[in-house]
Amino acid sequence: MWAALEMAEHVIFEVNTNLPKVFGGNQESVHISKVDYIVEGPNSKLPVLPPAAPNEIDRKIASHVISRLYDGCCLQLGIGGVPNAVGSMIVDSDLKDLGVHSEMYVDAFVQMSKAGKITGSKKQIDPYKQVFSFAFGSEELYEFIDENMGVAAYSVDYTNSPEVISQLDNFVSINACIEVDLFGQVSSESVGTRHISGTGGQLDFVEGAYRSKGGQSFICMNATFGNNGSIETRIRPTLEPGSIVTCPRTATHMVVTEFGVANLKGKSTWERAEALIAIAHPQFQEELIREAEKMKIWRNGNKAA
Repeated sequence: MWAALEMAEHVIFEVNTNLPKVFGGNQESVHISKVDYIVEGPNSKLPVLPPAAPNEIDRKIASHVISRLYDGCCLQLGIGGVPNAVGSMIVDSDLKDLGVHSEMYVDAFVQMSKAGKITGSKKQIDPYKQVFSFAFGSEELYEFIDENMGVAAYSVDYTNSPEVISQLDNFVSINACIEVDLFGQVSSESVGTRHISGTGGQLDFVEGAYRSKGGQSFICMNATFGNNGSIETRIRPTLEPGSIVTCPRTATHMVVTEFGVANLKGKSTWERAEALIAIAHPQFQEELIREAEKMKIWRNGNKAA
């Protein structure tokens, strides 16, 4: 799990790498007996990322997600306005006994924890622990996790393992993307060949939630975006040439815009197209239907009323 750090042939510290497959106890800590040298540093302040304030569309998207959650769900959140809106809405909801298993620990989790919404009591593994790989957020977040025995930072090969995630019943993954095509392919990394982001753990959590008993994966996005003064749709007939496919259509579960939720699990190609067009901006729906007809993935008469 941990690599030895070497300096001029001297081992600064080393940690037993023979940890069990499913971690437990206090193995997120390094025992002092394993440390050969301690070097004091300046301990400069951690970088702070203020929480993104959700806008009206973020809140609308979050409301669609919240309506599908229930007591005992285990959450993974990405970064941005939608996760923050989800956190705020959960604080004001009747939901309880939620769990956390996430790559990134964000301020929304702090909000929910302080409101008593997170207990972890229903988790099948790591019960009562909020599990994550790294944290990035406000000063309040760092103060909250400091010496907090209710949170545990594990290596990314554990937090992001679909095999591990799938052991958690009712797992809910909430992430964002750039665009989706009518086949259900998701791009969260580039627009054509213009690279914007990395893969991160999105596909890991999408697959883990897909396999989880009662699991749900939500890929969230605004239905449109501005481009040099014009409006364009994020739901496209096909991804722009060169776009990186982050989530293949076989793994994509729920796609969410401010206009609703498209559940693609188990759907045929034409059913996927119909569901996605239904949550596109109304301004682009007829155009998308025409393109779907050209691609022969739209059946005559299956247009939603």
